[in-house]
Amino acid sequence: MRRQSKTNATKKRSRKPAAIKRHRTPASPRHADRQSSQSNDQLRRELDAAREQQAATTDVLRIVSASSGEVKPVFEAILTKAVRICEAKFGMLTLYEGDNVFRTVAMHNLPPAYAQRAAERRDRLGVRAHPLTAIGRVAATKRFAQVFDYREELAYKERDPVAVDVVELGGARTLVSVPMLKEDTLIGAINIFRQEVRPFTDKQIELVQNFAAQAVIAIENARLLNELRESLEQQTATSDVLRVISSSQGELKPVFDALLANAVRLCEAKFGILNLYEDEAFRTIAMHNVPVAFAALRQHQSVLCADPRSALGQIPSTKQIYHVADLAKESAYIRRDPRVVAVVETAGARTIVVVPMIKEDELIGVIAIYRQEVRPFTDKQIALVQNFAAQAVIAIENARLLNELRERTQEVVKLNQQLEQRVADQVGEIERMSRLRRFLPPQVADLIVASGTEKQLESHRREITALFCDLRGFTGFSESSDPEDVMDLLRDYHAAIGKIVIKYSGTLERFAGDGVMVIFNDPVPVPNPALQAVSMALDMRVTLGALIERWRRLGHDLGFGIGIAHGFATLGTIGFEGRFDYAAIGTVSNVASRLCDEAKPGQILISPRVLLAVEETVTVEAVGDFELKGIRRPVAAYNVLAPKSAN
Repeated sequence: MRRQSKTNATKKRSRKPAAIKRHRTPASPRHADRQSSQSNDQLRRELDAAREQQAATTDVLRIVSASSGEVKPVFEAILTKAVRICEAKFGMLTLYEGDNVFRTVAMHNLPPAYAQRAAERRDRLGVRAHPLTAIGRVAATKRFAQVFDYREELAYKERDPVAVDVVELGGARTLVSVPMLKEDTLIGAINIFRQEVRPFTDKQIELVQNFAAQAVIAIENARLLNELRESLEQQTATSDVLRVISSSQGELKPVFDALLANAVRLCEAKFGILNLYEDEAFRTIAMHNVPVAFAALRQHQSVLCADPRSALGQIPSTKQIYHVADLAKESAYIRRDPRVVAVVETAGARTIVVVPMIKEDELIGVIAIYRQEVRPFTDKQIALVQNFAAQAVIAIENARLLNELRERTQEVVKLNQQLEQRVADQVGEIERMSRLRRFLPPQVADLIVASGTEKQLESHRREITALFCDLRGFTGFSESSDPEDVMDLLRDYHAAIGKIVIKYSGTLERFAGDGVMVIFNDPVPVPNPALQAVSMALDMRVTLGALIERWRRLGHDLGFGIGIAHGFATLGTIGFEGRFDYAAIGTVSNVASRLCDEAKPGQILISPRVLLAVEETVTVEAVGDFELKGIRRPVAAYNVLAPKSAN
């Protein structure tokens, strides 16, 4: 009926007088412009959403690759991004403990009242899900469940305590619960909530499903890394593959090459092949270390319709791992199946494991690795290949998302100018950060560049260790020597000092002729800044001692002294636009400088607070109390002699 009415209305409009049509004609371009603008706005929003989704996926993969077996930051990142991108209010990630029991392991933005109740209710054994709730249905079906209005759910109407809490304390109305599956086994669920009745779209649910797959990958990585932590090589390989995935920008070949190379090497195999499953056939897309004759055969026959009785042929129906201890004893070889004969006699393969690449119970492809001797693969090795197979699926999904993004980009050519301007702004920001390195200590500049903010430059108070060093006899030397000789000596001196400062992660506060001030514990935290400063001073004494001996042979009578103090200081930038310095202001700086003044050639004088921090590691001698300029009370000083013996 609606279609008929629309047609009739169209016919009625078409019968209007021509004059009226001519009267409307001038407005048509503006109307078309509005439609074009609306279309561009829609395309822009879709492009931004696609970019945000891809950035989130890549970021999660980066966190997975950097987690080193820690799943909590991965779960938190997944929840945060799922809630934000899907326009939800809050979310929870739960692990399945069996028998309808779920244990919450990550939460994001829960309303305070509901968060408190969840904390009171939750224990080590988790919470049993009501069968009529969304998560209860997920446990039963292993499929995602969406609740349009929680107040209409039977579990809520039956006053299930968990359902009542999430509605009345959390304000939840619409929910989607997405299972985390590993080989059809329920691992957990990602649950995101809205506080209004507004169903999630298919794309949003698909995004959460992708996050769920990544969460499973993170869990599997953690399991493998915990089991194989003693093997640094395996951990490095897994991280390397994840790094390749996160940086591949949709290019699958480097990912597949890395997967195969690592799988073959870590599983002590001879060669490997990766096939994609398309149109009921397998297509070879990557090989590693395959014997030359067999590689030529596979390149000639890159598409295989596998015999259902063979290793490859059974996987589309079973979607299970196929592990053969000795191919030469398999029935397919005995009956002289050409493909199996080629693998055994041309490639020399004896033991094989074929691992399927699965996405939502759909076969994507297989990874096959071969040994040329009869030696079955271990469960750990097979699990490692399974992990690589899951990573290959994630890489394929990333490539699909990027291809969609590229197609969208082609539709919005008019947005290029805005994007170019954005890039130009970012380049300008990078250049601005680069300029900071010219006039700030490296640690400060690097922190600013890494964080994208200049907050570290703001004035703040922190406990630091200050080291002051200068040369003895430098004033007389500079007055009696040629300026070129003075500059050469300072260059050697500053170069030696600079290398040592970098070695011990000190922050060079300033160079002032022969005077050098270094601070520890700001902006980069140091566990024991006093010990770090004393260790650096001992190293400086050795290095400067060699320099002074060389200068002495040139006829320059020079020495050096060092003062070290520990205490609170106010730190931040001082100066003006175009020339800034990073300064530490406070008594601790003055004490270090004054102790340096009192130090005899070759002495390292430390304050009592420094002594407390290092007395277990170095030997010292008391040199008495000093009346230091600007310090009200005498300061006891100690000369550092040498590190204590390890025995």
